[in-house]
Amino acid sequence: QVQLAESGGGLVQAGGSLRLSCAASGRTSRSHTMGWFRQAPGKARDFVAAFSWSTGTTYYAASVKGRFIISGDNALNTVYLQMNSLKPEDTAIYYCGRGWWGSWSSFGSWGQGTQVTVSS
Repeated sequence: QVQLAESGGGLVQAGGSLRLSCAASGRTSRSHTMGWFRQAPGKARDFVAAFSWSTGTTYYAASVKGRFIISGDNALNTVYLQMNSLKPEDTAIYYCGRGWWGSWSSFGSWGQGTQVTVSS
């Protein structure tokens, strides 16, 4: 069983930046893909970005492409999400999950989430 813990959320003005972290512990695996998802009040959890440990490949939702950057640190078992040019519509709880590349519905092992609030 893997445990994921998100951190780094907060309140920021539109146009600002935040860096989220997702620390993995327990039965980590380099064959899995790590992903960031977000859930706004009253909405479903949506895919944001993915990072493949084995190839370093990244993939982004259209809504964040060009503004967000996902990366990973093998030594620390940590995945990051650098969020730039934040918009009020980015406000959500951000979750880190693990799954298989291209199959976003396969993701699970969710952490507790971290709240990101962007004020206009």
